[in-house]
Amino acid sequence: MVSSMKLFLVDAVSSYRTSYVVRCENEEHAKDTVTMEQSTEFSQEWLGEQISRVREITEDDYLVLFDKENDYLKNWDVDKKKSLITQVSYIVTTDGEKPGTPYDPMKDGKAEI
Repeated sequence: MVSSMKLFLVDAVSSYRTSYVVRCENEEHAKDTVTMEQSTEFSQEWLGEQISRVREITEDDYLVLFDKENDYLKNWDVDKKKSLITQVSYIVTTDGEKPGTPYDPMKDGKAEI
């Protein structure tokens, strides 16, 4: 079933809210201190991921992109590089239909739908 499924590159942006507490004379100086990275982080909260782009790719595209974006792992063999592809395991009912049930992407390291 793996060979009949397509590969999709999904780009996402993670967002964080970071807070700083700055003692100074005015708001402008507080903003400048943070902008100049001269302040200590007070707290941080992850706000989630937003998908920015999805596109279909081939296995050849994947391997070229892998080496480009992970140049420190270029010496990995092809099977090890492909081990970073998330494989969706579809749950099929006895009548062959795929139910519209939610899935747990962390179950056994594989996404199930």
